[in-house]
Amino acid sequence: MRQQIESFLRQLSTEKKFSANTVAAYRNDLLQMADFFQEKGTHKWSEVNQDLLLGYITDLKSRGYALTTVARKTASAKTLFKFLEKSGAIRTAPIENVGSPRVAKNAPQRLPEGLIRELLRQPDRYSTPEARRDKAMLELLYASSMRISDMMSLNVDDVNLDGDSVSLAIRGSKARNSTVSLRHVPTLKKYLDESRPQLVHHKAEKALFLNRLGQRLTRQGLWQIMKTYAKQAKLDGEVTLRALRHSYEANTPKAKA
Repeated sequence: MRQQIESFLRQLSTEKKFSANTVAAYRNDLLQMADFFQEKGTHKWSEVNQDLLLGYITDLKSRGYALTTVARKTASAKTLFKFLEKSGAIRTAPIENVGSPRVAKNAPQRLPEGLIRELLRQPDRYSTPEARRDKAMLELLYASSMRISDMMSLNVDDVNLDGDSVSLAIRGSKARNSTVSLRHVPTLKKYLDESRPQLVHHKAEKALFLNRLGQRLTRQGLWQIMKTYAKQAKLDGEVTLRALRHSYEANTPKAKA
């Protein structure tokens, strides 16, 4: 079962161009499901039936998983079974008629401009390359509104500083290009020119944002950085990464008009 999962994940990575974080999330969900099936005595995907799938979903709910998490894991399973059906590993997908939990979509919180300015001032208290990296990341997340996982997957070659703008080649689950005015991310050039060379340990490293070990900074690392600065600004509990990335349009003159 694990072999088919790995084949599916390779397709997501190479053909679908999903980000590393997204592929990792799929892997965790699908291996958990495979472990459940194997514990029930089923060791082949062709032996999985609808009752077994319903039992897996019921087990997730009984273990206290949030409905959003159950819905995500169910969606991951549906995508895998479509792959297995298309590749000929199974005849029909047993999950076809299994519904996902209905999850109400909450509108993302939007932060006022004054609060964001206070947050962005916090890295200026330090003169380290990490602090300049932090400010560049927060500016870019705010100004670009891109998904956090997509931003953390950026490589240096994905960033092109051209005159007064910054072009970004986003290679996540939906590959696209994005352009941001350089005046909204003024720290990015300083980070690339001065701070990143101080953080990188190996010339072959392609990641845009690096941790202290010279490796790609993770989403979790960015969240910890955000929490630290929010606490320093006495904004702890008010700021989230999701809120920051959804706030730019609300604070532009066009959005206020």
